[in-house]
Amino acid sequence: MPMKYYFHDPILVKYLGMVHGLLFVLYVSFLAIVHFQFRWGIWITCLAFMASFIPFGTFYADKKLFRI
Repeated sequence: MPMKYYFHDPILVKYLGMVHGLLFVLYVSFLAIVHFQFRWGIWITCLAFMASFIPFGTFYADKKLFRI
């Protein structure tokens, strides 16, 4: 949204939104792969999924929750 109003070009929203959506789908796909490959519990997987809705939450989760 800031790009749309700052640069006054709504086409940026289309392309950046598409990239953002693709990255989210890739994150969830990789999360499913990791869940089965490393046999994560459902609670850890849910925490990782919920972290994806908080801005920069995945970086926090990686640093504080998932590093052993």
